[in-house]
Amino acid sequence: MKKIAILQSNYIPWKGYFDIIRSVDEFVLYDDMQYTKNDWRNRNKIKTRDGLAWLTIPVRVESLAQTIRKTRISNPLWHKQHWKTLAQNYAKAAHFKEYKDFFEELYLTATEEYLSEINRRFLVAINGLLGVTTAIRCSSEFTLAPGKSERLLDLCRQLGATTYLSGPAAGDYLDVSIFTAAGIGVEWMDYSGYPEYTQLFPPFEHGVSIVDLLFNEGKNAINFMKRVER
Repeated sequence: MKKIAILQSNYIPWKGYFDIIRSVDEFVLYDDMQYTKNDWRNRNKIKTRDGLAWLTIPVRVESLAQTIRKTRISNPLWHKQHWKTLAQNYAKAAHFKEYKDFFEELYLTATEEYLSEINRRFLVAINGLLGVTTAIRCSSEFTLAPGKSERLLDLCRQLGATTYLSGPAAGDYLDVSIFTAAGIGVEWMDYSGYPEYTQLFPPFEHGVSIVDLLFNEGKNAINFMKRVER
């Protein structure tokens, strides 16, 4: 039995993204998909004294058809500004000092040229903090079939999957019937029922970057995520 998930890479994503990774045996960054502006690929939300704020990595949009993995960073100094913003807004969080050196080094050495490489850097590092050992692959490692659902199915086949775990948004387009015909089960991630945790600057907000949970709850962060059974 082998369960996999396939998602486009996001920048310091929310806890639900990491719960999908934790829930599978192998995780594929689907970075051969078209880059979309004003999306989660290069930005995410944090809590600040003035409310929710976006941390956005500046990128070059050179073609409407460019893929995520071909998207380049446009300002190499972005990482310094992001770390400064995080340090200013989370300095009083209960576990900020515990993670300060880790994240400061992670940010200040983030000099990769491509967005997908940066996103993977942060995913791998944060997985380490959470104790997540799921193998992470990139779609560029595989031969990709044509067709939206067919491509996902073929990736599952190439990975020897018996179950495909999908995010709920794919319910609008995923053709489950072709997975069933291929003998691969489809499961849907459930993002409901997350407990609230200690968070700066009320009101409480679930849909913020995982760094918010880590700075506020430290090693106890995993207790505010999904109970994973594989």
